[in-house]
Amino acid sequence: MAMITTKAIVLSTLKYGDTSLIVKCFTLEEGVSSYIIRGVLSSKRGKLKPAYFQPLTQLELTANHSNKNSLNSIREARVIYSYENIYTSVVKQTIVMFLSEVLSSIIQEEEKNEVLYKYIETGLVWLDTHDNIANFHLLFILNLSRFLGFYPDLADIEKLGFSLLEGRFTDTTYEKLVITGKELILFKSLLGINFDAIDSISYNKNERQIILRIIIQYFELHLEGFKKPKSLDVLETVFS
Repeated sequence: MAMITTKAIVLSTLKYGDTSLIVKCFTLEEGVSSYIIRGVLSSKRGKLKPAYFQPLTQLELTANHSNKNSLNSIREARVIYSYENIYTSVVKQTIVMFLSEVLSSIIQEEEKNEVLYKYIETGLVWLDTHDNIANFHLLFILNLSRFLGFYPDLADIEKLGFSLLEGRFTDTTYEKLVITGKELILFKSLLGINFDAIDSISYNKNERQIILRIIIQYFELHLEGFKKPKSLDVLETVFS
């Protein structure tokens, strides 16, 4: 058993019994770690508050970490970045619900990944502090593939198709899992840009749905066990 202090981003929370929570976090120091927080839903005087464990809250934790594959325990927690409107804006709340589901699915390693952590942290602050965020989730998810090892190969970007299976551009446009035409144009518009370039992109609701479903399919092809997020339909309803 070792005690650590680390920054952490809440990925998911599950009610355990009547008064406890099991919380899965992506920590800066230890990668993914799960904690059991006993009695947090019944105690009004405890140092740990249920509000600390909303999806994608950014915390500093002091926790006991076991060397075994068991649930750890949190001794202290504090919010280190208080979101201005993520939890009050219906649109941003829906984006966060969707992103937390995606991140919880794809981040499994129990090891440090500082670059990925910084990317998520920076992205969440950007989401919180900007208003033009209708396309944020598209770019956020696509750019996650950089850290997972299958970001689209931008060589030969002038070719007429993109193979979702191979992750590269191709002139073989008649095969299954090759996107062409309007789908290709929409997909290419997200490649190689950062969050501040989102303002220059304008999609209608149909185009946004097309791109998102392409990206989801791309992840399904390259990440074993990745499934279409359950919150996808809710997200599309919010932007309809």
